[in-house]
Amino acid sequence: MKRINVFMVIAAIGMIVASCGNGINSSAKLSSDLDSALYAWGVANGAGLREGLKTIPGAEDKDTFDALIAGFATALNGKTSALKMTPEEAQEYFQTYMMTAQTKQFEAARAEGEAFLASNRGKAGVITTESGLQYKVITEGTGKKPTEENVVKVHYTGKLLDGTVFDSSAEGEPVEFPVLGVIQGWIEVLQLMPVGSKYQIWVPSDLAYGEQGYGPIMPNSLLEFEVELLGIKE
Repeated sequence: MKRINVFMVIAAIGMIVASCGNGINSSAKLSSDLDSALYAWGVANGAGLREGLKTIPGAEDKDTFDALIAGFATALNGKTSALKMTPEEAQEYFQTYMMTAQTKQFEAARAEGEAFLASNRGKAGVITTESGLQYKVITEGTGKKPTEENVVKVHYTGKLLDGTVFDSSAEGEPVEFPVLGVIQGWIEVLQLMPVGSKYQIWVPSDLAYGEQGYGPIMPNSLLEFEVELLGIKE
């Protein structure tokens, strides 16, 4: 597992942590150019740190970060005997925590997706293919169906199971790509769609980004798309 960059970003806190380690000195006196520079560096990195902490499972639910600040301030002040773990132990503990917590998240995502598909299977108009892909026809076109050799032109919107839109062409120009240049679920459904069709599709994680995930898409995530097939580029 790669070392989490949040450890490097945390250094931004140290420049504005009160010496007692109980909080952040928000009323720091900027009595010199160096003070101002350090304060500016803290401000510039603070927002990024806050975002970085959101990558730690559970941290997004905390209102305060007393433990984080206390650990940092104690180490920063050189109070080695007061530390509850060595820097090496801290790094190992953090990595173990992250691996365990993320594994639980990923397993929960898979279970949530499987439960949704089981429930969705019986709904009106929903068709489940042999691979486990599910789709619903919004509009059935009358044109040709693409093959694996074709390049297609589409509009689409992709959502996570909670409704979060992670990608969309709806506000811009249609996109073109080879049928074989996308996730497996798309490869399958595009070949079922006559030009002019619009489908709502639900792609199991195994037919999407699987255990790797991609960008904002968590590993094992079920994905929902609305896809409109506008044309086939010969």
